[in-house]
Amino acid sequence: MSEQMLIGGDWIVGTGPALESINPADGSFNAEFSTATDSEVDDAVAAAKDSYYRGEWRALKPHQRADYLFAFHHTLLERKEEIARLQMRENGKTITECRGQVDQAAGIIRYFAAVCETMEAEVTPPRGDYVSMVSYDPYGVVALVTPWNSPITLNAQKLAPALAAGNSVVLKPSEVTPGIGLEMGRICQDIGIPSGVVNVVSGRGAVVGDRLIKHPDVRMISFTGGTESGRAIARTAGERLVPVALELGGKSPNIVFADADLDKAAAGVASGIFGSQGQSCIAGSRLFVEDSVREPFIAKLRDFAAKWRIGHPEDENAQMGPMASFHHRDRIAGYVSSAIDEGGEILYGGDVPDGPEFAKGAYYQPTIVGGLDHGARACQEEIFGPVLCALPFSDENDVVAQANDTVYGLACGIWTSDFAKAWRVCQRIEAGSVWVNAYKQVSISTSFGGMKDSGIGREKGIDGVRLYTEPKAIYLAT
Repeated sequence: MSEQMLIGGDWIVGTGPALESINPADGSFNAEFSTATDSEVDDAVAAAKDSYYRGEWRALKPHQRADYLFAFHHTLLERKEEIARLQMRENGKTITECRGQVDQAAGIIRYFAAVCETMEAEVTPPRGDYVSMVSYDPYGVVALVTPWNSPITLNAQKLAPALAAGNSVVLKPSEVTPGIGLEMGRICQDIGIPSGVVNVVSGRGAVVGDRLIKHPDVRMISFTGGTESGRAIARTAGERLVPVALELGGKSPNIVFADADLDKAAAGVASGIFGSQGQSCIAGSRLFVEDSVREPFIAKLRDFAAKWRIGHPEDENAQMGPMASFHHRDRIAGYVSSAIDEGGEILYGGDVPDGPEFAKGAYYQPTIVGGLDHGARACQEEIFGPVLCALPFSDENDVVAQANDTVYGLACGIWTSDFAKAWRVCQRIEAGSVWVNAYKQVSISTSFGGMKDSGIGREKGIDGVRLYTEPKAIYLAT
């Protein structure tokens, strides 16, 4: 029996072609998932619309919605090991990281539960005989489209604020990792969120996602994924005049100045690209090292890469599991081959790891490539794997120009002991998040998003819930 989808409070088997979930650690079969056709997507949207206008969710008092979200938070933690292992089997993340992501997702949900009770409307200064104010109203039916790399946290990051704002949702998880989205739908049902408020449909983006974003009753779209897919969604949304939130690709620079603590910087750069198998939108995939310390820094970085523990995701000591799929592993290898063809030198890695324990899985080594021109494909396109392009720079102006020489603008790391320099570079870097002497540290209370081709809109923080509302001006005559 194929795993079912949640539509209008009922679990149904979709009539689309079944999808197989394959464990990338060893190629074994996980589960078979049914997929939606246009008809079932329409049913899910209709269920969400009906629930919205019934008002069982949006008409609740903020503290009542908060109670449900707190229950969501507690239930997710109660099922921590089960949810963590499900993600581990679906996308190959280490069990240690998966457990951490359950904690993070629960924290996200708890934060937005608290926001329910603290978010305020605005009373504005009157300019006549009236009281003027701004309320923030839910859109209605919201489409949430999530990727495969971190489904536990990214599903929570969209579900929680959309629900906190009073919307009804249709969640479309990645076809690579549908299980997490379905389980979150099950939790929402188990804690008593009214039928139809949360619907989950599985299937390929070109079919299910396309129908969902084009549906006339979907009033807002939130998408995390690749830039080209995001661009297509933005075009469709523009034609329909509905708002979108897009968190897209990145080619984020990590900048190491000569006055940095090189040991600390090497550790941060390594975790910034090799952590999560490099399958992170904010991975620090371009390394810029000041000329005078380039050789000693690369030597330190190679030592980190050599010690990075590749292993089965169930290994509690593994720092890196397989790539999320065999197809994606081959795509990464293709970029490395392209880098070599363009004159690049493999400074470390560049192949699948040796050993019988890796033979059946989609594993790839931590890889450092040097000797490339900054215009090379590997330096400009998002590889989404553990591949670091190492590039030199001469001075502050040079590195800012190179770091900004990309269509992306998601994140940046700066390593220096000079606060004034760090501040100057922060101001000039075109990125939505900048870290100084750190990398990949995030807070649910701080807004997150990208500049340029890395996206539109901001998630997390108060911006994260405002994203799922539209302001309404109200004037009361006195």
